[in-house]
Amino acid sequence: MRANATPLVGIIANPVSARDIRRVIANANSLQLADRVNIVLRLLSSLAASGVPRVLMMPDREGLKVMLQRHLARKQGPDAGLAAVEFLDMPVTARVDDTFRAARMMREAGVDALLVLGGDGTHRAVVRECGEVPLAGLSTGTNNAYPEMREPTISGLATGLYASARVPADEALASNKRLDIEIRARDGSVRHDIALVDAVISHEHFIGARALWKIETLAAVYVSYADPQAIGMSAIAGLLEPLGRHDRGGLAVQLAAPGEGEFDLCAPIAPGLMESVPIASWTRLADGVPHRVRQRTGIVALDGERELAFGPDDEVTVTLRENAFRSIDVAACMRYAAASGLMRQPMRSTGTIR
Repeated sequence: MRANATPLVGIIANPVSARDIRRVIANANSLQLADRVNIVLRLLSSLAASGVPRVLMMPDREGLKVMLQRHLARKQGPDAGLAAVEFLDMPVTARVDDTFRAARMMREAGVDALLVLGGDGTHRAVVRECGEVPLAGLSTGTNNAYPEMREPTISGLATGLYASARVPADEALASNKRLDIEIRARDGSVRHDIALVDAVISHEHFIGARALWKIETLAAVYVSYADPQAIGMSAIAGLLEPLGRHDRGGLAVQLAAPGEGEFDLCAPIAPGLMESVPIASWTRLADGVPHRVRQRTGIVALDGERELAFGPDDEVTVTLRENAFRSIDVAACMRYAAASGLMRQPMRSTGTIR
């Protein structure tokens, strides 16, 4: 059920995605602010065309808001053809806390859907706070295993058709898996977090630079799905046993020390970065069944970024959860739109007298 009589969509655009250290050690491009603004303008155009008059957007202090407002000022007026933008009234820290806060505020404001610009880490942050609000992902990060590569105009159009109730939820929405990570200390305290695509166990003891790329430091890779076309740590699982994002179950891969595995696997762990990965074994993960991590001390990296340290007195488990959150199925929305004639418009009279 839609929360608003008038459809409302949120846009969360990470202004600094695709700028981590993997851009230095691999051969990948950085998406400039002008490119991100261009993507948002395309979204605003297709949202307006699909019946969404207004959007909420996360502010930033990297220049995206200022540059977007400059473009919008030139396009104001009833014939601009763009959804109106309202920026959230919130403090800006230039950290992931901004994404947490924005997703939470948009959920509380009753948005019908969220459009997210970023990589796996940005989408993970949104899913942590968005609750039942479905999201559509746009790939603008370093690792983009979760958000699909798609023209923003079409993603915005599909999202708008759903938000305006022109495509029903049972046609528009897809269920997604996630990984739940729990670290239980000897004193009974528990830390929780999630990963959308992969949770990687590292031998390292300090978080440091959050991005993960050194194969010799890794002990295990847990994935919710395994796409052989993916970039990042989930590519290791995808090249062993492909598993679709809507298939049942996940995969746990145990890595070996160099030269001690069953075989080495050549995998693209970052854009332009191919590495030889020593594989010890792998097994399937079942929905709702906790898998205890063998490593006694180290770091848990979530969707490509180091997040949680654990010690010898901690018990770490990874649990696959099916039907964990909802997303906009862009392809399904557009098929429904075509079959139902949603984009057909009546012929306009030219006023010519014959």
